[in-house]
Amino acid sequence: MDTVKQDEIRQAVRQQYAQVANRDEAAGCGCGPSCCDAPTPSASSLSQALGYTAVEVGMVPSGANMGLGCGNPQTIAALKVGETVLDLGSGGGFDCFLAARQVGETGQVIGVDMTPEMISKARGNAQQAGYTQVEFRLGEIESLPVADATVDVILSNCVINLSPDKRRVFAEAYRVLKPGGRLAISDVVALAELPAELQADMALYTGCMAGASLVSVVESMLRAQGFIEIQISPKGDSKTFIQDWAPGTQITDYVVSATIEARKPAT
Repeated sequence: MDTVKQDEIRQAVRQQYAQVANRDEAAGCGCGPSCCDAPTPSASSLSQALGYTAVEVGMVPSGANMGLGCGNPQTIAALKVGETVLDLGSGGGFDCFLAARQVGETGQVIGVDMTPEMISKARGNAQQAGYTQVEFRLGEIESLPVADATVDVILSNCVINLSPDKRRVFAEAYRVLKPGGRLAISDVVALAELPAELQADMALYTGCMAGASLVSVVESMLRAQGFIEIQISPKGDSKTFIQDWAPGTQITDYVVSATIEARKPAT
């Protein structure tokens, strides 16, 4: 994919999620132009359908949860007090605030998002709720504004599929992780090659579906960067909510949500 096409995709994704940030109601990860005019469930119910508990949903600042995502990376992160956590595509800060409660005041949580409106929203949420160990940085996940070997755990929820350069995302993730650091990702992956017409549908791309990579390709990209203990676990039951993202299509013949775990070698 050439640089011009990559920039076109990033602009489309940025515009889509700027609109999401500026709305007050729940959005849902896959909600593109084809479905955003339809009534949507509350952010709370959307997130609980993705695997968050009612307690988790209730403990974040108002406005942080917009119902985005395709799973709950917190369940595989095994966060510890004092750790430094990085969230790729942090949105309104939902996963960052949940992580902050687990790493405590001695830990640090960094959210990175390329959409200025999302960064402003997340910073306002943090200030309102007094999260002093959480910060949000404007940047692209292909070029992280984070120093080398400074992060214990990387979280991400349904964002890497939106990148037109996933190899670069995983290279950056490897760079910023400390030796022994780990990935805890929920993302949309492909079980079969998407037809060209679906791949070219920008609404499906910004809706977290058309940009999904094959499981074998994701594993290959992670291994090529040096990650070990790679585990990609597709979730067949995710087809239920993914179908709601693109009604009238056969998208669930090709994509599902999955958890992605990997580790940077300790030495």
